[in-house]
Amino acid sequence: MIKVLCYTIKAKKSLPIGIAARGIATSGVLNENHKCKLLVVGGGAGGCSVAAKASNKLGAGKVIVLEPADNHYYQPMFTLIGGGIKKLEDSFRPMKSVLPALATWLKDSASKFEPENNTVITNGGDKIEYEYLLVAVGLQLNYDKIPGLLDALSIPNGKVCSNYSPKYVDRTYQALQNFRSGNAIFTFPNSPVKCPGAPQKVLYITEHYLRKSNKRKNAQLHYNTSLPVLFGVKHYADALWEIVKKRDINVNLRTNLVEVKPTTDEAVFENLDKPDERFTVKYELLHVTPPMGAPDVLKACKSLVNEVGFVDVNKDTLQHQKFSNVFAIGDCSSSPNSKTAASVAAQSQVVYKNLMAVMEGRTPNRVFDGYASCPLVTGYNTCVLAEFDYSLTPLETFPLDQRKERFTMYLMKKDFMPPLYWHLLLNGLWNGPGLMRKLMHFRL
Repeated sequence: MIKVLCYTIKAKKSLPIGIAARGIATSGVLNENHKCKLLVVGGGAGGCSVAAKASNKLGAGKVIVLEPADNHYYQPMFTLIGGGIKKLEDSFRPMKSVLPALATWLKDSASKFEPENNTVITNGGDKIEYEYLLVAVGLQLNYDKIPGLLDALSIPNGKVCSNYSPKYVDRTYQALQNFRSGNAIFTFPNSPVKCPGAPQKVLYITEHYLRKSNKRKNAQLHYNTSLPVLFGVKHYADALWEIVKKRDINVNLRTNLVEVKPTTDEAVFENLDKPDERFTVKYELLHVTPPMGAPDVLKACKSLVNEVGFVDVNKDTLQHQKFSNVFAIGDCSSSPNSKTAASVAAQSQVVYKNLMAVMEGRTPNRVFDGYASCPLVTGYNTCVLAEFDYSLTPLETFPLDQRKERFTMYLMKKDFMPPLYWHLLLNGLWNGPGLMRKLMHFRL
């Protein structure tokens, strides 16, 4: 039987719980069976935030976080790393330093969900029995679904790159520097994706980089997206169309990458409106957003998920449709919002309050409005801040036209949001800009 280690993270007494400097002590080899009040599967933004809130409320020893990774990544920074604006080492911290002080860290991953038995089985063979479950496992990146892509990404200093993984993100800036002339192609897959704006952020940064380095006149930029629109919210899409026209960027809608041929530097695309129609393009730079989906371990538990593998929750309360003691947060949830870190922040308070209500025998009544935010970086000094709800109606924080490219929004994305994430969101102290929005739009 493979054993895993259980860590209890203890806060220094001189600091408030949740923002304390943390040490980590090993409690030794685990028994095969574990019991907890709340099991949080996943140590990403959503898991950390709700675990911090819940463990502060429930006390030590009541919350287990099941998470296998050694490091926690601030994924919204990957766009900036790909553009040479930030370094990869800026984007992560040791997992032990961001998990909540009063939670128990089980350094393993789930291999089987058994919601009928209130149980999760780990890859190491241990069984965790819970009273309440929060699923926060994110999305699975399926690079292997595109033939030839992994081979292309394994070529040292190659022409194919991807901002979506810490394993590949440094390749993007290398490819920008190596680019001389020809086609620079950027893709959006025919699947759900985390941060739907990110595939075109790298496009705009690349275009600006080529202008700064006097290589733009020799480059043809193509954005090949599976979507029927440039951006899902028309309010911002109209402004983005103006940007791509002004910068002479070719946009191909309903166009999906199906194969990469690294030996000939060619990419094969399909026309989603005419599936039998395919065409091949030579590339000098190819940025690929990989197909994504629910993790395989989730899809295997049919009673927990919907028909496409996402945790089947009520979109308002984020409570499971069948199991009242189960909630989900973030990218693995079936809630039809854009999958962004900002959505996680807004969901975290809703999930926490509704969890506490169920624990106390009350009906959960907190409602998530579908808030999502996408800071669309459009170069090395500008950003369009898109904010919207379930209905794709703008839900803007600032009393100004956020469709415009602004330096202030770029600084907020680059310099303000990372510390907000590390110090407030992960510690359960940031629930999104809802209160700020009310204050800034206050009318007597």
